Amino acid sequence: MPYALTGVISGATVFGASHYLSTENSGEDFSYFTKASKNSAFVGMGSAVGDDFVKASKTTVPAVVTIKNYQDRSSQRMPDQDMFDFFFGNPFGGNQQRQQQQPPKNMPSGLGSGVIISPDGYIISNNHVVAGANKLEVVLSNKKSYIATLVGTDPNTDISLLKIEEKGLPYLNFANSDMVEVGQWVLAVGNPLGLNSTVTAGIISAKGRSIDILSQQSRTPIESFIQTDAAINPGNSGGALVNVNGDLIGINTAIQSKTGYYEGYGFAVPSNLARKIVEDIKKFGLVQRGFLGIGSLDLSNDMQVAAYNQKNKSNLKVGDGVYVTETTPKSGAEDAGIRAGDIVTKIDDTNIGSFSDLSFAIGSRRPGDKVMVTYLRNGKPNTVSVTLKDQKGGTSARSKDDLTVTEKIGSEFEPLSDRVKTDYGLESGVLAKNVAEGGEMDKIGVVDNFIVMEINGKPVNSQKDVEKILNGYKGNVQVKYVDSYGRITTRGFKLQ
Repeated sequence: MPYALTGVISGATVFGASHYLSTENSGEDFSYFTKASKNSAFVGMGSAVGDDFVKASKTTVPAVVTIKNYQDRSSQRMPDQDMFDFFFGNPFGGNQQRQQQQPPKNMPSGLGSGVIISPDGYIISNNHVVAGANKLEVVLSNKKSYIATLVGTDPNTDISLLKIEEKGLPYLNFANSDMVEVGQWVLAVGNPLGLNSTVTAGIISAKGRSIDILSQQSRTPIESFIQTDAAINPGNSGGALVNVNGDLIGINTAIQSKTGYYEGYGFAVPSNLARKIVEDIKKFGLVQRGFLGIGSLDLSNDMQVAAYNQKNKSNLKVGDGVYVTETTPKSGAEDAGIRAGDIVTKIDDTNIGSFSDLSFAIGSRRPGDKVMVTYLRNGKPNTVSVTLKDQKGGTSARSKDDLTVTEKIGSEFEPLSDRVKTDYGLESGVLAKNVAEGGEMDKIGVVDNFIVMEINGKPVNSQKDVEKILNGYKGNVQVKYVDSYGRITTRGFKLQ
């Protein structure tokens, strides 16, 4: 079992909460974030609504940008392989036959949105907006264009951070998304369907929504979306969801639709979680995520409980909480005495009604953070202090220099069987596994189950071979691989 907060991913409706470390304790200047404060009260139905919308629009539109994703045509996946194509805003899309046509040369492979969050050019967007790009162009609302640097990404939350070299830019403040309320007026601002600087209005329809979409690009996703009925369409992805003050309460990320276009429901990553992610990326170069270290079952999901009962011949009842199926050795949970059969009901002051609640409450913390975990054992409540750890069991912050080779290139590898080598006529090779969305291997066109034959001209037959070649290496990396059609390709990336 991987060292993670894993188990059955819940698709149920939940009510989430978040927590982040204060900037005063970080030692880093994040002054472009507003301090947590309650958002504006409900807006009455009258002329004030229009006035507030106008003010919020004037604040927001200049800070929302278009992001153009340029990819090497030979490395692009077919559009129907990308779960976000319907939302990412492929301007050459349409029906499936048309989607499979390659965009004209020198045209972007996809269009999305982003939000300027500091006057010196930091921009937040979605991971899927920037995934696979070898060039990212940012176009401001005034049509000025810049080539952006990708600072970092987090597939677990679908958040990315970019940087352009400019000063004095308009930007949005982060509001406290914990304080938003269902029924509150909001605006969605982005660039849908190629229409720049589009503003739509609606209300917050729900909080803490899990739609089980990020599990397709991450093994440990965090989903607790803000749901809105403000019209969101392809191209809005990465844009702003703001309150009537023009403060950022979410990053628009997904829509629930049978057609791929607006049908009434859109979903945004809450600003508190998005803020924590970009703080980590800016300070450390990668996201610092704490894990409890348990296998889990969502007791709020009747189908999952029924399947578990049938498989294990047990008699668990549907209800609130997360049932512990196992604990990871040497994890924070095991160290604190939590064991299989316990039911987690609270993290600090946050009630845990579902897996989504738990993953959000824990996944928004850093390794080394201490949390108070309340759980039921034989019907009796217990509360213990748990020190969260990272996936490798550490409690300290990590930087890019601390990453393993497989983490840096975004892929793991398995040895090939002799039969596969014989069938393909190969003398060497490893099978790519768990290729990370937007990672270096993904960018050059390698996906799961492709065969990597050589790296920098040297044959590889195990993950240790890959690590030996690339451990401590910086510079251009050439990868020779075989795709699913048996074609041999050599492509490269730069390892920093």
